[in-house]
Amino acid sequence: MKRLILANPLLDITLNRLCQQLIENHKDFSNSVILGLQPRGIYLADRISQKLQQETGVSIKLGYLDATFYRDDFRRRDSPLKPNETKVPFVIENKQVILIDDVLATGRMVRAAIDAMQAFGRPEKVELLCLINRRYVRDLPIQPDYTGMKVNTLDSQRVLVEWKEQGHDEDKIWLIG
Repeated sequence: MKRLILANPLLDITLNRLCQQLIENHKDFSNSVILGLQPRGIYLADRISQKLQQETGVSIKLGYLDATFYRDDFRRRDSPLKPNETKVPFVIENKQVILIDDVLATGRMVRAAIDAMQAFGRPEKVELLCLINRRYVRDLPIQPDYTGMKVNTLDSQRVLVEWKEQGHDEDKIWLIG
């Protein structure tokens, strides 16, 4: 079963709302950086970064973080995870980091990302922005600071985010299961 849960124009409105919330909290972004979580959070991070630049005229430092080797289940999987590129061309020491991922489920990837960030400095503050917050599947007590949409899900379900940048005709978010 595949059910559409978010698409345009509501998706665009949601992204704009998230950007407005960031602007309210970060003002001129002079001490803020954006880190998109690999592999799928980078598409959302790119979109948010572009929209913020259009809205504020400020170019915000943007990086991509891969936390594959920091996951607590890395060695327990039957098939090994494939690492992605980490691209953080700046130091995050004493910066306000906006960590961005498309879907927040168990919280394990976010915990791993926080561990991975330590290689680039100690941030002043870390905030989490996610497009979809899957409720009722959390393993760790991690909650987003900014949420596009909350979705009630079961363990057997998953959320699929399709971006144009990935070769899809339209941006769509599906609930599968």
